[in-house]
Amino acid sequence: MAEILVLYYSRGGSVAALARQVARGIGEVEGMSARLRTVPPVAPVTVAAQPPVPDDGAPYVESRDLAECAGLLLGSPTRFGNMAAPVKHFIDGLGSEWASGTLVGKPAAVFTSTATMHGGQESTLLTMMLPLLHHGCVIAGIPFTEPGLSATRTGGTPYGASHVAGGDNDPTPSDEEAKLARALGRRVATLAARLG
Repeated sequence: MAEILVLYYSRGGSVAALARQVARGIGEVEGMSARLRTVPPVAPVTVAAQPPVPDDGAPYVESRDLAECAGLLLGSPTRFGNMAAPVKHFIDGLGSEWASGTLVGKPAAVFTSTATMHGGQESTLLTMMLPLLHHGCVIAGIPFTEPGLSATRTGGTPYGASHVAGGDNDPTPSDEEAKLARALGRRVATLAARLG
């Protein structure tokens, strides 16, 4: 069974919840399964090394996860209209994978969560695509043939799945957000199956 890597960073749980919905969508495609992974947090000063395995949630990503995946979905919370530092730090360390073409030709998509409706979801999704293009990924979004994209009153964009956590940081995706996240997972898994 081919695996799609669902790689994310989540601090408040919103992006992790979206990642699980994306993974559900992947699992709806015959012959495809999701491999959930996360990136470790970063800090300006290292106080202590992170444990090799997080206390809870998905394991930390390893370079072999990128090599073994048939496609990639990358998720991050929004930080001032851009991806969070741990995701950027991880991507910045992928020089050897870039040089060897590890991700060339693999379908990829992105997802995010913000506290507010206009907190930079679309700019975050777009900036997350740029390094994936440099890696040679085939970028996928959510087409408007997905009915939920035109009906959503919360998150969800043509650039990728998204969630509005609100001022209370509610990590639970709305029904619309969950459906669109599953649709994005299905889309990448379907493309991977066709390209494979």
